[in-house]
Amino acid sequence: MIFTPDTRLSLAAVVNLVNTLPGYDDPDRLETVADLDDFLAGNPYTGRIARTRETVSALRDVRARLRILWDVDRVDAVPLVNEMLRDSGALPQLVIHDSFDWHIHATSDEAPLATRILAEAAMAFVDVIRADEYDRVRVCSADDCEAVYIDYSRNGSKRYCDTGNCGNRMNVIAYRARKARESA
Repeated sequence: MIFTPDTRLSLAAVVNLVNTLPGYDDPDRLETVADLDDFLAGNPYTGRIARTRETVSALRDVRARLRILWDVDRVDAVPLVNEMLRDSGALPQLVIHDSFDWHIHATSDEAPLATRILAEAAMAFVDVIRADEYDRVRVCSADDCEAVYIDYSRNGSKRYCDTGNCGNRMNVIAYRARKARESA
């Protein structure tokens, strides 16, 4: 599965934002301006960024809205993505800056961060839908994890997220279960 670098960056940011949601034993990881700074450290955005409680609140609303994309199939994602494009006032434009080659910005640099993230996420999901790769939009298969990810593996066989040790932990559990059955 080949996506442009800006699409992959947008998808990674969406995954990271959605994975700030609380789940099972995980606390909410987007409650404060410091949490916003942590998110931005790993997911840099250009343009104006107001580091305020209002921005945190807007991102919390956006992440819940984006999380729904992992609960639907390709066809049902289309109206959700179109609504996100409309709501963000997306007006895609080619730009070049910093170390990035030509890529698309869907809103102005002055738009609120949550609006820019919503637009860029929608644009990235447009690429996923158009490439007919929506089956790679997944939720972790671990019993106790609700983290989301995009499977970039060549054969589409990835089952666990990258947020923790889910794959390793589930393999250890399976190994111990096999050993217990063998010794019984």
